[in-house]
Amino acid sequence: MSNTITNAMPFQWTVLQVVPRVERDERFNAGVIVFCRSRRFLDAQVGLDPRKLLALDPTADVELIRAHLNTLARIGVGDLTAGPIAALEQGERFHWLSSPSSTIVQPTPVHGGVTTDPSGTLERLFRQMVAPLDRPASNGRVAGRA
Repeated sequence: MSNTITNAMPFQWTVLQVVPRVERDERFNAGVIVFCRSRRFLDAQVGLDPRKLLALDPTADVELIRAHLNTLARIGVGDLTAGPIAALEQGERFHWLSSPSSTIVQPTPVHGGVTTDPSGTLERLFRQMVAPLDRPASNGRVAGRA
């Protein structure tokens, strides 16, 4: 058995979607959260595309939604300045972040997989699920910032 396979650990992930007008159910991907309990890893990467947002709702508050996404990312990493939820244990934070809601930012169902590199998996999933297709994904991102 290969060393890579034996080092692989299960992980869970969800995509954060922006739904600017809940009654219309139009959405787009704006973040990814990865949780690997065995590696004690919980992190998020977010990136709001204002063009997509304003195409779906020209009256949307871009900065408010960006701030909301950033707060969710900060909760993921346990940044206590993000509020009391950030003080919860990693598994509880992931459950809270991945629970269905009816707000403007909504998580998709939780997916699972195996990884040897949770951070690299987060980067890969962000590129696949969120990053704009018309420009490179690595555009000076700061972890957890939109």
